[in-house]
Amino acid sequence: MPARLEGKTVLVTGAATGIGRAIADRFVSEGARVAYADRDADGAGAAAAHDRALAVGMDISDERSVEAGYAAVAAAGWELDVVVANAGIQLFGQDAKIADLDLSTWQRTIDVNLTGTFLTVKHGVRALRRHGRGGSVIFTGSPTALNGEGNEFTAYSSSKAGMHGMARAVAGAYAAENIRANVVVPGYTETTLVAAIADDPASRAAIVSRIPLGRAGSTRDVEGVMVFLASDDGAFATGAEFRVDGGMTTL
Repeated sequence: MPARLEGKTVLVTGAATGIGRAIADRFVSEGARVAYADRDADGAGAAAAHDRALAVGMDISDERSVEAGYAAVAAAGWELDVVVANAGIQLFGQDAKIADLDLSTWQRTIDVNLTGTFLTVKHGVRALRRHGRGGSVIFTGSPTALNGEGNEFTAYSSSKAGMHGMARAVAGAYAAENIRANVVVPGYTETTLVAAIADDPASRAAIVSRIPLGRAGSTRDVEGVMVFLASDDGAFATGAEFRVDGGMTTL
């Protein structure tokens, strides 16, 4: 099969591990140049240690760091076509039902997941507008923004719901400039982010029992729809949610 992203240049946040790294690696295999952005600069460097890859240290909760990250991409002579706002945190053992939630946990989650996404996309859209060709912005959402999966994760659920709303606003605001914005909604996907669930047999069984397809998701399940939205095949898709959750949000 031909490489579907040949000639595309992409920035992926949270690309040192988990879904972000899997997406970035898949994009490279599809012919793209990829900036692996992560607050763990060493991890980004290790992940990006191959052709057509650039490691970028970027703490998405810090606007100066985000600006510096995009400046590093531009300094390399790269003009972005795709931005994947993927980085995020989920504070297991701290996030809670709203009456039990500490303000510090709420604020840290919002600072990274929602404000960090805002900063990523704010400067990402600026980068896309600079060359005037348009482009694709992809948000990594969550079932917790759509149904009751997040009832004990108030901060995380709220931050992801905010991201979904942000994507719709971006899609409407920049459609005339051919900048598309969509949300990919992975279900329960086993990465280091959810180790607290994956390592607890009872918790894992409980969440898998709520997935109609009867299994946990893998990063491989998410890659294909990301490639579609980054490629010219997705040129008429904007303002949409693409659920890759094994049917979890149909319940």
